[in-house]
Amino acid sequence: MSYQVFARKYRPQNFDEVVGQEHITQTLKNAIEQNRLAHAYLFVGPRGTGKTSTARILAKALNCVKGPTVNPCGECEICREIAAGTSFNVLEFDAASNTQVDKVRELIIENVKYRPTTGKYKIYIVDEVHMLSNSSFNALLKTLEEPPEHVIFVFATTDVQKVPLTILSRCQRFDLRRIPAPLIAKHLQFIAKKEKIALADEAAQTIARGAEGGLRDAESMLDQLVAFCGDKISEQDVLSVFGFTAQQTVSKLCGFILDGACADALGVVHEQAEQGRDLSRLMADLISHLRDLLVTKADPECVKADVPPETFEILKAQSDKIAMDRLLELIEQFAGAEARMRWAPNKKMHFEIAVIKAIQTLEQTTLNDVIGALATLRNGGELPPLRAAAPAEKKTPRIVEAPKPEPPAPQPSVAREEPAPTVRAVANDEIWPALLAQIRRKRPLISSWIEAGTLIEIAANQAIIGFPTDQTLAVDSLMRQNNRVFLESLISELAGATLSIRCELREGLVVTPVVIPEQKPPTPADPMEEFKNDPLIRKALEIFKGEIQPA
Repeated sequence: MSYQVFARKYRPQNFDEVVGQEHITQTLKNAIEQNRLAHAYLFVGPRGTGKTSTARILAKALNCVKGPTVNPCGECEICREIAAGTSFNVLEFDAASNTQVDKVRELIIENVKYRPTTGKYKIYIVDEVHMLSNSSFNALLKTLEEPPEHVIFVFATTDVQKVPLTILSRCQRFDLRRIPAPLIAKHLQFIAKKEKIALADEAAQTIARGAEGGLRDAESMLDQLVAFCGDKISEQDVLSVFGFTAQQTVSKLCGFILDGACADALGVVHEQAEQGRDLSRLMADLISHLRDLLVTKADPECVKADVPPETFEILKAQSDKIAMDRLLELIEQFAGAEARMRWAPNKKMHFEIAVIKAIQTLEQTTLNDVIGALATLRNGGELPPLRAAAPAEKKTPRIVEAPKPEPPAPQPSVAREEPAPTVRAVANDEIWPALLAQIRRKRPLISSWIEAGTLIEIAANQAIIGFPTDQTLAVDSLMRQNNRVFLESLISELAGATLSIRCELREGLVVTPVVIPEQKPPTPADPMEEFKNDPLIRKALEIFKGEIQPA
């Protein structure tokens, strides 16, 4: 007997052998058991998912000598003829080769009136039905709507959009899904066991990923690998023959991109290019991995069934590193690069540019980030530290001091002793109200923070301002450079000497509100200057390392 390829040899012969289409096979079995058969069925789905195989199994179930039955014997003459495609009562033809209306009339319309020679039904299986011409569809309408009792139509198509609605409305439609990679890998191991082939689990998973949901494609690849490797197939064999990229490599590349490790990410691309891998395929795998990250963030259970457990753990860990909107940006960027790579002679260059742009995108601050940060600050919250900075430990009481300026370099001049500046003899109860009044007039946006504390003392050219322990945000805000410089300049002017400011959080401190006399309303300030001096705006600029550009 001549050699049969795996796709034919292991074609499913009953409903239970159909892989990954239980929602369809169960419906068909129920229809047979309940005698609720339709006169026309339409199977829709990608290549290699079982459309024609399911149609043949349905034909055997209806015409088997034991039928109609959900378990055709597969041994009677009718079952064998249907399986071989030689039955006179199951007419199977390709619509792509018989598009003309004359062929449809000859093969179908003129023959439906004749009863089957054996079996109960005459079954017409039309593959790629969307290839029929409009005239052929129109000629088929009346027969399809009211066929004889002994006729059943089964149509199959990979492009249902091209099938007229008048045909769709006369059929029961079944959508076949892409088969999940774990099921394909399991089926490949089943074939390998039958053929006495040592197929590594990693190799089966890589073939399943490369088949993209098509079982027939996976079986054909396994056939080719057996011809190349013999009875022992490793993952490296699969990568070498088909130019695929290992899942671990794709995960590693994505991890480098998310971590901002540009050199490491480019190193992976260079390594794959040097090994002769298909960079367009690597780009498609990377986009698929990012898609899995996106779905993992939205609904982890959706991805869990389609990937091995170790891959799911990697997806879960990587999805926690990036927000959903940033993932969408990366997918769009890499999809654009993939389209450019199709016609580019230098695919590696476009891939490297896409990786660099992706890392730059992740390092940029979006408007949503700024708005979220401002909202957090206005609500009295604290912003998380950037990129894995260790959170500072809070102590009570806590002292927040401004950084000391570095001492000037020693001058080669004769040392001389200068008197230390002295603070003008002004009582604290005079300086503090004056300071608050000046702040209200010049910088009203920080007045609520400074008024949450009270002046404790002025000593050793330092003004100590105390705050209750729940005023951490006020202390942190006042100690930012722009606010601290403003306060030190103001209090130094009032005290008549150069003073630095120190803020302390003190347990049990009670702040008494200070009554400040009413002042004349200030002259309207420049809105842009007031915007620039807003402490929240300054905080956002410092955190995100931004700057305000003129319009």
